[in-house]
Amino acid sequence: MTTANASAYWRANLRLLCGLLAVWFAVSFGAGIIFRDALDRFNIGGYPLGFWFAQQGSIYAFVILIFVYVIAMRRLDRKFGAGE
Repeated sequence: MTTANASAYWRANLRLLCGLLAVWFAVSFGAGIIFRDALDRFNIGGYPLGFWFAQQGSIYAFVILIFVYVIAMRRLDRKFGAGE
């Protein structure tokens, strides 16, 4: 891999990581803490939605983000020829 290609690969990798971390922050901190009062008007499974996000939703979002990361990194690896 050339230096320019490696640099573009790492820029794409960091952009992906920052995007996924922003989503995780929005779900865990935003929905579970900041917007909790607004979300508590709705119920999911008999529990207020803000409580659900704080307890379960952020965990589900994190697991989904792991799968999104794996799929996106496979695409990046193929695109830049950085496979195993």
